[in-house]
Amino acid sequence: MKKFSPYCVLSLVLLFFLSCKEKNNDLGVTETTKTKPNIIIIYADDLGYGELGAYGATELKTHNLDNLANEGLRFTNGYATSATCTPSRYALLTGVYPWRNKSAKILPGTAPLIIDTAQITLPKMLKEQGYHTGIVGKWHLGLGSGNVNWNQHISPGPNEVGFEYSHILAATQDRVPTVYIQNGAVVNLEPNDPIEVDYDKNFPGEPTGLENPELLKMKWHHGHNNSIVNGIPRIGFMKGGEAAKWVDEDMADYFLAEAQAYVKKHKNEPFFLYYALQQPHVPRTPHPRFVGKSGMGPRGDVIVEADWVVGEFIKTLETEGLLENTLIIFSSDNGPVLNDGYYDDAVEKLGKHNPKGPLRGGKYSLYDAGTRVPFITYWKGKILPGSSDALVSQVDLLTSLATLVDSDRKGQDSNDLLDVFLGKSNNGRDNIVLEASSRTAFRKGEWVLIPPYDGPEIAEAVQIELGNSPTHQLYNLKEDIGQQNNLAKSNPEKLHEMITAYEAIRGIDNSEIQQLELK
Repeated sequence: MKKFSPYCVLSLVLLFFLSCKEKNNDLGVTETTKTKPNIIIIYADDLGYGELGAYGATELKTHNLDNLANEGLRFTNGYATSATCTPSRYALLTGVYPWRNKSAKILPGTAPLIIDTAQITLPKMLKEQGYHTGIVGKWHLGLGSGNVNWNQHISPGPNEVGFEYSHILAATQDRVPTVYIQNGAVVNLEPNDPIEVDYDKNFPGEPTGLENPELLKMKWHHGHNNSIVNGIPRIGFMKGGEAAKWVDEDMADYFLAEAQAYVKKHKNEPFFLYYALQQPHVPRTPHPRFVGKSGMGPRGDVIVEADWVVGEFIKTLETEGLLENTLIIFSSDNGPVLNDGYYDDAVEKLGKHNPKGPLRGGKYSLYDAGTRVPFITYWKGKILPGSSDALVSQVDLLTSLATLVDSDRKGQDSNDLLDVFLGKSNNGRDNIVLEASSRTAFRKGEWVLIPPYDGPEIAEAVQIELGNSPTHQLYNLKEDIGQQNNLAKSNPEKLHEMITAYEAIRGIDNSEIQQLELK
């Protein structure tokens, strides 16, 4: 056998190294100099399909979000998995349909964590790949194991399902406890003023919205008449923790500062930030800078405020030199609602604005406006500006982002649509199961099937069509985006095809329906 000198071997090794160095990957970055992209998900709360100028709105000014959409990829068939908040957030982080988990429903502030700490999650997957992971903003996926002691370390929570840093509100802005929680500890809590929380009964001597209307600066319409914090009646009862209570009008600024601080701190390493906005969920409490800016009352004002927040956050990314190496995903947890529990002129001052755009329904609804939402991907220099009609869902993000960072992790219901999210393909999902308060519908291609469900056709308190009907509903969204023409009787072959495909995924026995909660 011919022997090679040490110098020859060394030359061959160097030649191999140099050839690898010059080999380009799909994103045009050499393999040895490749840096993992930062990933940011900005998640609005109750923002409808028709709220942004980029999606056809003419009455609201959302310049920053419009720029994000117009300079990135705007999806016209982008879906949350559910028409309410907790289930959509569960699917986003786990890659699992929320109807598979009976606990994935609108939760009280005292609910235990509904994500199994052993299951794979989006932050856990990214952490495995060397990412620092953080959440800032709304959580609403439960905390602890039941009977949380808010005066001690709170666990399990975001930190136990993959987030190395968390600065959150436990549930929603209208639910107690009305405090911020950082890495499992209530911020600014004084030991001599402990927090007590109960969702069944009030604490002796504590005022409520029902019994003390004279103390309110915002009046309740339905479901929000328990403890009063900052002159606003909430869902649930709370006592103590006065120094820790948030100021509602400062919340947008507070979480913006947290998000900005996070990216500045971790700019020299790959990071994942889940930035969960509270707007335009109730109570709608814009900072005084934004009061009156929309002409639509508080609901319009907080959308303008959210747009400003996103603009300021993107400015920070640009200033820190991060935009070229950061994938930004913007979406909403479900569709819009106007009167969702408070008298705030959302209906009276709506004017010509149509939050749901051309769609039917809204939050809580099986019709498309319940789950079809703004969905934008942006990556400066990597994603070309444009729009896509590919069918995509937030549940697909876990598997798709795993592919991006060379992980083989997959979510149970999460498809690999990385090329679609990056604008390289228009081949989206074949189908999707959509959920609203445990009821489910099915979209396949351009067709939507809504099975028969008992219950009211309209939720009177919020004036939203729920999708309930004693018979099957079948719609062709390409020809009838507003779902006005039920084709179930006139197209029995398509109806049978849709039912068969739906039951193959969902199963036949899904008749157990949870009572609708307008909260």
